Amino acid sequence: MSEKDIYILGIESSCDDTSAAVLKNDKVLSNIIANQDIHKKYGGVVPELASRAHLSNIIPTVESAIKEAKISLNQLSAISFTKGPGLMGSLIVGTEFSKALSLSLKIPVIEVNHMQAHILVHFINNGKNMPSFPFLGVTISGGHTQFILVKDYFEMKILGETLDDAIGEAFDKCGKKLGLGYPAGPLIDKISVKGDENKFKFSLPKVNGGDISYSGTKTAFINFLHKNQTKNIEFINQNINDICASIQKNLIDNLMNKVHLLSTDNNLNTIVFGGGVSANSYLKKRLEKYSNDNDLKIFIPELQFSTDNAAMIGIVGYLKYKDSLKSNLKSSPSPRLSF
Repeated sequence: MSEKDIYILGIESSCDDTSAAVLKNDKVLSNIIANQDIHKKYGGVVPELASRAHLSNIIPTVESAIKEAKISLNQLSAISFTKGPGLMGSLIVGTEFSKALSLSLKIPVIEVNHMQAHILVHFINNGKNMPSFPFLGVTISGGHTQFILVKDYFEMKILGETLDDAIGEAFDKCGKKLGLGYPAGPLIDKISVKGDENKFKFSLPKVNGGDISYSGTKTAFINFLHKNQTKNIEFINQNINDICASIQKNLIDNLMNKVHLLSTDNNLNTIVFGGGVSANSYLKKRLEKYSNDNDLKIFIPELQFSTDNAAMIGIVGYLKYKDSLKSNLKSSPSPRLSF
């Protein structure tokens, strides 16, 4: 280990995935994610079960990350962890484990904002181009939909966010009404490939400024299904491909309208996405066309970095470590942590 090398252990435990990663400077040596399948039968994340699973998973997950990185714990420079936002019980597990490990190793801890990490994951050195400041950051997941003006690594301002449901939540709730499993977003994406996105029309919410809304669409979709099933009990089964394609188009249309508004109003020609919904194939197709038509630079994370993962916590830890932005053992989790 040379003097200039910085080894960061990142720990992510904001929701239902336990993840640990090791970074050597800005390069990922390992990124281990332990999923919690137990939530599928409940159709959503059960907070108490999530925190219990984190307790069981966190030590073996960290051990796997260290082993895959081919380093020892004593080589670590610091430990970065998710402070929030997220589920309180889940955050406590990651926070307290990180502080205990840092105390035993006599190295600093670095608290990380989960939502900032979804944006800054693009600064992992993986041989690809990185965004140039300033840019429009767009976080889209099951729990968040936000539009952020990013001027520097840690100079960010929220331009707008969801007033109710996040886009990923809207996908899951609509999918649940269709009888699809959890999470439903990837299933809708897959089924939509065979459907006609213009078969069924749903109105778009009218929200001024940079904020966005999805609850009205969800309610309208439920009413649409009820009305048609009253006439034909087999309506969903007979039209599943077209229904999925049509509702997916509506949810993405709503997002794209806000992306266009905020990038234009703020004169930003670079748009950076983060979060699980960024893996949606239809969104990627729309963004490619939008980029070509408007001469914009679009950044979408690799699949392994789109959902919750510790590599994104690690890269923020590395950037903060370089700027001496370290935390202390009094740091506590914050479920509603903002920018």
